[in-house]
Amino acid sequence: MEEGIHVAIAAEKLGELFGIPITNTLVTTWIVIALLVSLALFVRGRLEMVSGRLQTLLEEAFSFVYDYVAEVLESREMAKRFFPLLMTIFLFVFVGNMIHFLPGIGSIEYMDEPLLRAPSTDLTVPLTLAIISFFVIEITGIAVIGTWQYFKKFFDIRSFIGFFVGIVEFIGEFARAFSLAFRLFGNILAGEVIIAVAIFFAPYLGPVPLMLFEIFIGFLQAAIFALLTLFFIKLAVSEPHGAEAH
Repeated sequence: MEEGIHVAIAAEKLGELFGIPITNTLVTTWIVIALLVSLALFVRGRLEMVSGRLQTLLEEAFSFVYDYVAEVLESREMAKRFFPLLMTIFLFVFVGNMIHFLPGIGSIEYMDEPLLRAPSTDLTVPLTLAIISFFVIEITGIAVIGTWQYFKKFFDIRSFIGFFVGIVEFIGEFARAFSLAFRLFGNILAGEVIIAVAIFFAPYLGPVPLMLFEIFIGFLQAAIFALLTLFFIKLAVSEPHGAEAH
């Protein structure tokens, strides 16, 4: 009997450790974290006062991103605080997506299940990242402009319409977290499904252009998640409308 297309929305369980389910997305997450930590230690140990070509390239790339963050937040001090978080989110999502598309990775199995799977295809991972971003955004807004000024954005009692709009915006704060999570989850999972279909119908040539496209999508989604977090932080630290008049 010919094998059909296998598409699993939920992460496949590989076993348990002290009663905790171990899924293939969790294994990939551990690998991504290990790779990023190892890379950071390696790069730190290789830094030189006189930059080589690779170090110069990395420095230019990071400087460009840092300057952009500082420009958006209008403060190099705030950029210094949030740049590590934003880059960590981007690198974690991007590397996790790229591991999934390495040749031969999909064929590695354990207990008849794929051993590795992109963390972003497990809704728990995007939701966790979104929740982290949500708390960072809200706490930053309160810390920078003050609790009273921050909540004045949402609870304007001077007019009924203003109060109603503020309530809608307050609900929108929570909706952003879900939007961040489901955008990342949906795009990466959709790419996995499309490639699975292409491999089934055209196993030799079909998947190649799609995999190249999904590599671009993986990069784009990682960048979008980090950029939206940055823009939401900017909105959080902005004074409420009309604050200047009071």
